[in-house]
Amino acid sequence: MQKSIFNFLLLLPLFMLNACGQTNNKENTTSKPIAMENVISKPENPYYSNIDTKKLDVSDAEWKKVLSPDLYAVARQADTERAFTGTMWNSETKGTYYCAACGLKLFRSDQKFTSSCGWPSFFEQENKSSITFKDDNSYGMRRIEALCGRCNSHLGHLFDDGPEPTGKRYCMNAISLDFVPDATETKGNLETIVLGGGCYWCVEAVYENLEGVEKVVSGFAGGTVANPSYEEVCTGRTGAAEVVQITYDKTKTNLDEIFHVFFTVHDPTTLNRQGGDVGTQYRSVIFYATEEQKKAAESIIAELNNAKVYGSKIVTTLEPFKTFYKAKDYHQNYYENNKDQPYCQMVIQPKIEKFEKVFKDRLKKK
Repeated sequence: MQKSIFNFLLLLPLFMLNACGQTNNKENTTSKPIAMENVISKPENPYYSNIDTKKLDVSDAEWKKVLSPDLYAVARQADTERAFTGTMWNSETKGTYYCAACGLKLFRSDQKFTSSCGWPSFFEQENKSSITFKDDNSYGMRRIEALCGRCNSHLGHLFDDGPEPTGKRYCMNAISLDFVPDATETKGNLETIVLGGGCYWCVEAVYENLEGVEKVVSGFAGGTVANPSYEEVCTGRTGAAEVVQITYDKTKTNLDEIFHVFFTVHDPTTLNRQGGDVGTQYRSVIFYATEEQKKAAESIIAELNNAKVYGSKIVTTLEPFKTFYKAKDYHQNYYENNKDQPYCQMVIQPKIEKFEKVFKDRLKKK
């Protein structure tokens, strides 16, 4: 299992935002023929195109209108995002990388290598005109800044410590890149996990906002009653738990991040209880479908316990997944459909706000 995101977050203060140091010089081969890619649509950005390569002349004020605040800060003001942010830095999925500001094709996945610096790294650009360079003497260092050849947005820096055949390392900010997996791989990138963290309305509302999550369904798992109703589960006598079935794209998020969100937005130390919701149906539980899921869950629980993140030991149970029973339609997307209800405002909304604060770099773009 990959080192958990929890560990990365603990180590982040140790990394210099502009150091971009790395030690892994993995050998790479030359570029392969480009496969057919999907097309990205950004209606809010009229300058975005994966086809048009004509150089843009857009004012800074206009860029500020069409780019998200985080992307604007990096692309137009040359900020640097935190190392080990997201999943792009160590992704091996086949596909194409584009400029997130204007859509210009920058890299193919076979030009990428996994470095230890925590930022997406490439040994070669897609073509000679896709990226331009200029000297950067900021922060008391002499570096080479890498800019998009079409819109002149800041992408990152170029170093001479990369692998063969070029010896170069394009150290890029992930937020400056859009990634489109090869169409043939998209379906195979989807995985599913079933989690219970108290009321499923709360858990569902959180995961629906996490980048990489394709679908969240509220329902029930565990217990002795086949296809139980909500009313039956509420008695606490079926053994079933309120859960969510999460389908996610492993090229955009991963199991470690899914679990880190899980242990952030609910209390895993209270047995059969979340706030005022009491009973085995509200237990903290992970239903694992594979040994990989089980080991990943065991690992992060051990890490959190050893780090004494909570005042008490985690009581989350790990149970083998058997069957998921979908709840009735009025339970699906409950928060989105009932935002004015007191429970949504007093219980669900604070959880969402906590999630958005902790995972502000991983929210879905709306």
